[in-house]
Amino acid sequence: MVSPPEVERRYRVVREAMDMHDVDAVIVCGSEYTGFEGAVTYMSGFVVVHRYAYVLLPRDGEPSIVFPGEARYVGEHRRSWMNDQVFADRPGEWLADRLAGKRVGVYGLDYVMTVRDFVALSHKVDVVPFDLEFDLARAVKSDAEITSVRDSVRINTEGFHEFAGEYAEGKTAAEVLAPAEELFVAAGCGRLTMNMVLVGAEFAIARGDTVLGDFCIPSLEIAGPGGHWVEVSRALGTPNAEVGRMLEAYEEYFEAAKTVLRPGATAHDAHRAVAQGFTDRGYRLGHVTGHSIGMTMIEHPKIGEGVETELREKMVFSMHPHVIADNGRDCLYMQDTWLVTADGGEPLAGLPMRIY
Repeated sequence: MVSPPEVERRYRVVREAMDMHDVDAVIVCGSEYTGFEGAVTYMSGFVVVHRYAYVLLPRDGEPSIVFPGEARYVGEHRRSWMNDQVFADRPGEWLADRLAGKRVGVYGLDYVMTVRDFVALSHKVDVVPFDLEFDLARAVKSDAEITSVRDSVRINTEGFHEFAGEYAEGKTAAEVLAPAEELFVAAGCGRLTMNMVLVGAEFAIARGDTVLGDFCIPSLEIAGPGGHWVEVSRALGTPNAEVGRMLEAYEEYFEAAKTVLRPGATAHDAHRAVAQGFTDRGYRLGHVTGHSIGMTMIEHPKIGEGVETELREKMVFSMHPHVIADNGRDCLYMQDTWLVTADGGEPLAGLPMRIY
């Protein structure tokens, strides 16, 4: 359970963002799409398992959680700490009537809010995007959140060892991932897992007809019982000479991150430092170098070129440089979850940066 002081802290930082950006209220959207439910959980304790939900946090007064009336069950409603739980036939119309004439920030405006609700809301409300502002407000984690992050990392790391112990050339991806998934569910992750293996040039769900070769790149992403997503994974097997060169750059990234993920550095600084070993070797990076991670799988700020957001102590980042050779096929992608501390970046998994 989330403590009352932690709930009040979350509301306070979001209301401070409201004041900073001159909005009267914030609507936080969440859906059952994996990785998109966490903002609602962060604000209410509710986990969306079916359809979608909204949390309304006004500048003053009590918050509400709003569910679509056509589906009376969208999750375990008793898990929410909110007293005002609304089932509306048209959630957008209910919100529009409640907020008429106000300037309202919406987290999830581009990806989560349904079209019907946006149309109803926009007729009466000045709607503004609030993804970046909301994410930056929650980017610095509390001690309670960091405890949850560490628990998720522990579970994910144990799952990686299960995967590594089961892996062998000729086995199917489903066979190899099954013991890890069993561990994740038993540890309380529920449906909050999104785990894949690299097949050819693309990641794919670990299916029974996917046969693994002598080199394997898993992507293990889970949220533990506290709801905080983490990413921890290493490649396995026998790399070729090209991938061996990529590993050298990965080792340099791992050491650079320990220094550059510090308060006062910018996300741009961090990107340049961890990418240098790859760019010096002539490689291009095919995926964002890293990103803030919390109760939503991908949050702002990202670790990337031109992102001038200043890092602060107790921010948490998923780091996973995705290096690709000129042939478009040889690549390396390994994940770790990092904590920004006063002394620099702390990789939370405790795994050496190597190919297993």
